[in-house]
Amino acid sequence: MLLPHLATLQVPDDFIRKIIRKDLRGRLDEVVTRFPPEPNGYLHIGHSKAICLNFGIAEEFGGRCVLRYDDTDPVGESLEFVQAIKEDVNWLGFEPDAVSHAADYFEAMYDFALELIEHDKAFVCSLDFETMREMRGTLTTPGRPSPDRERSREENLELFAAMRQGEVEEGALVLRAKIDMASPNLNMRDPVLYRIKRTPLHPRRGKDWCIYPTYDFAQGYADALDGVTHSLCTMEFDDHRPLYDWLLANVSLAHRPCQIEFSRLNIEYFLLSKRFLQRLVREGHVDGWDDPRMPTICGLRARGVPADAIRELCERVGVTRQEQRIELKMFNFCVRGALESRLRRAMAVIEPLKVVIVNYEGAGEVLHADWHPQQPELGAREMPFGPELYIERDDFSESPPPKYKRLVPGGLVRLRYAYIIRCDEVIKDDQGEVQELRCSYFPETKSGSDNSGMRSRGVVHWVSADEGESVEVALLEELIAEPDASGQHLESAMNPHSREICNGYAEPAVLAMPDTAFQFERLGYFTRAKPGSREFHRTVSLRDSFKTR
Repeated sequence: MLLPHLATLQVPDDFIRKIIRKDLRGRLDEVVTRFPPEPNGYLHIGHSKAICLNFGIAEEFGGRCVLRYDDTDPVGESLEFVQAIKEDVNWLGFEPDAVSHAADYFEAMYDFALELIEHDKAFVCSLDFETMREMRGTLTTPGRPSPDRERSREENLELFAAMRQGEVEEGALVLRAKIDMASPNLNMRDPVLYRIKRTPLHPRRGKDWCIYPTYDFAQGYADALDGVTHSLCTMEFDDHRPLYDWLLANVSLAHRPCQIEFSRLNIEYFLLSKRFLQRLVREGHVDGWDDPRMPTICGLRARGVPADAIRELCERVGVTRQEQRIELKMFNFCVRGALESRLRRAMAVIEPLKVVIVNYEGAGEVLHADWHPQQPELGAREMPFGPELYIERDDFSESPPPKYKRLVPGGLVRLRYAYIIRCDEVIKDDQGEVQELRCSYFPETKSGSDNSGMRSRGVVHWVSADEGESVEVALLEELIAEPDASGQHLESAMNPHSREICNGYAEPAVLAMPDTAFQFERLGYFTRAKPGSREFHRTVSLRDSFKTR
């Protein structure tokens, strides 16, 4: 699905689609994909590429996509995260054809493990994890086999059964594959397949199990049991594919999926590490997973980012095996493009400077303007105008820089939808700070009927001082201060100016509308913190200006 402003964009004929077309001409009748998140946190924007690719390909080829929860490790997993993942997938515009849990396949996976032991392809090992790492070897030196590698089949079956029955202490034994300790791929050097974990209880299976399969062991078998044909995953699993294939090849399976890797979605200033995001929440650096500064999908939703902007970004990025870091301005471009045509436009002043029109007679008047110049169906609103107004403080300068096109002493500017004014006097406090501007207006210059021939320096927005509604505006920037903060400590990576609060005023029509989002002219796109609230936060500026300070 393409947004109107990018309707001419061509979806690339990527390598994954070429593989699938070939498979459909040969070995397959149907395409089945899956999205397998671990329910130990909230999804972030990096997951959106995998979501869009897996669900998008299933839809494109008339196939099915399974939402499978990879709940093979009870530590950190919860039903809260299960529900949040489902909501995020639905919000992005996708409905799974089926929902499964890896934990529901634990009995079948246990049987696969028994089959590996029966065929002398797996053994129970008593080495601790530190010793196993030491004996694993390096990229240039082979590993050393465990002294338990030659246990008899009968003893391995007996010990593995004892592990399942809870008769073995946590950490005392593991089940390992018996492959090749000299393999150039370290993942093939007798990897761990099962480990004992007594706490916490599994959120779905309770205390049914105390042994849990590793991710590498579970993924391929869960894919096969779900009927997946193409297991699409990111490039960090490229080195794991030989193990994925080995595990499938060494048990009795009628169906074997194939794994295909693609590059992750990386965006400047977005640190998409679940461990990092968990720490932000745990240590109180943010107000929860849905803080609008978070790169989580629920955080972006709270920020006012529309789902179709995220889908559009994923289409623009495309599908390759080459790692890349997307510029933040591409993300912002997609967000602006999605919001530009759908949001009402209004005026708000977030750093107010008072303007008194000294020659204005009467209490005031009501001006009218369309909510959107290209969307007349959105209607129009009334704007109260009177002798006292607020403009943005940075729309006035006593010592303007070159090419400054706003208000200066003695200069003319047009008030948007209203009149041309001239600054006649600057009122300051005892510290020399500008407090008020005394101005004259020219009644013959009213917008829409101006035949005066007067020319102003520029146009500024404004709000009635008497009838403008007070609002609190949060100017949001990215949480991370550097384009690539990977490897940095949390404290040095954080942007101390990620949220700055301003107290200003908005047109009264803004708060009278049920809309949750607006474009504040010349300022950006803003979203209410909650329906009916006077608190707004900036979704995205009208142009890219993010910089560290």
